[in-house]
Amino acid sequence: MSQYLEVDPATAHQWAADGQAVIVDVREHNELAQASVSGAVHVPMSAFDPAQLPTDSGKKIVFICAHGMRSVQVSQYLIANDILSEAYNLTGGLAAWLQAGLPVEPAIA
Repeated sequence: MSQYLEVDPATAHQWAADGQAVIVDVREHNELAQASVSGAVHVPMSAFDPAQLPTDSGKKIVFICAHGMRSVQVSQYLIANDILSEAYNLTGGLAAWLQAGLPVEPAIA
């Protein structure tokens, strides 16, 4: 059954660190000035192109945005249109990631 699932920041970080997942950041370019998850692939929602997703890696794909709302929309869209059979939404987005004290890359100018 195709579905999107919620995942907490600590689990997503562990998956990424273990090479089990790719994190896809759907925030807009100007939002990257706040901070970015290290190693995340940036595919902004406003110009979203499923062809940019690393679907051939065999890894889980975890979507992240600022607070976990846009990433839910992207996850739902990809599942509903049979682009992905499984997608993960990072609950609480970057705000929850930062609150958990997980590592980020410096702001991008």
